[in-house]
Amino acid sequence: MTIAFLHRRLLLLTLPLLAALLSPGLLQAQPSTDKKEPEQIRIGFQKSAVNLVVLKQRNTLEQRFKNSKIVWLEFPAGPQLLEALSAGSLDFGMTGDSPPVFAQAANKDLLYVGAEPPKPESSAILVQPASAIKTLADLKGKRIALQKGSSAHFLLVQAVKKAGLAWTDIQPIYLAPADARAAFERGSVDAWAIWDPYYGAAELSFKPRVLSTGRGLSNNNSFYLAARGFAENYPGTVLSLLDELTKADRYVQQNRREVAQLISDVSGLNLATVHLFLSRRANPSPTAVISPAMAVDQQLVADSFKEIGLIPRAVKVADIVWYPKNAPLAQQ
Repeated sequence: MTIAFLHRRLLLLTLPLLAALLSPGLLQAQPSTDKKEPEQIRIGFQKSAVNLVVLKQRNTLEQRFKNSKIVWLEFPAGPQLLEALSAGSLDFGMTGDSPPVFAQAANKDLLYVGAEPPKPESSAILVQPASAIKTLADLKGKRIALQKGSSAHFLLVQAVKKAGLAWTDIQPIYLAPADARAAFERGSVDAWAIWDPYYGAAELSFKPRVLSTGRGLSNNNSFYLAARGFAENYPGTVLSLLDELTKADRYVQQNRREVAQLISDVSGLNLATVHLFLSRRANPSPTAVISPAMAVDQQLVADSFKEIGLIPRAVKVADIVWYPKNAPLAQQ
């Protein structure tokens, strides 16, 4: 009996509870006021963190938290961001599904505090147009570039499993996104597992062939994480951050052209790339505290990494999911 089968059984058994929990008005992040605002809020973001970029560029948080200094720090990928968060250099940030698993397995002290809807089309495994690799099974023996511990890592794990291969059948080449792209373009690797906006930029720039997106392999979930001390000391601030992120998403949906230009200006990406990766996001993409379904999905990610020996120990995702006392389940 496989881990995936057990998780499907668990999810089926909990469907009645999930239906109740996810009814309108339940598990919504309601803004609340702490007794005292933090002196500073240090936020980590990536180019793919659309709603955070919107908040940053529009100075929204500076207006909402007038007594707190807002500090913004950019990272190339989730593992680097969570390393800073666990080291005490950040309070809050967003990553894909895999970085928190690796961080928890390494005993980093952090909490899942929110999530966006899945976006499986926003990541892909790319090959060169003339590559002999036609199916996932053809990845056997091939050199595949990816950021270790990133969402692309889980995508590749699932792709290898779907192909009926063992993880040891491929040659993972661990590189940060910019280095991975360079290696892929010069032919030093046979394939590249990557996420937006790097995926979109490559797609429009040199026309690689998409071997597979995340569809049917990985939900490519995006999580907001916080340092444990920050979440426990300032729960109202965390809920207000989630609230502002949902408002930012509504702004994105209603002002797509303006937001595309804003992201282009900040990231250096051309407008075509920005429009492409925005089109692959769920519409709408509200941010809420972690639902039971999301926790079950994330546990599958963790168990998959443990099953093939990529993390040193089994982890229980629920142990670091934040359930704020001031965001209680509403009465139906």
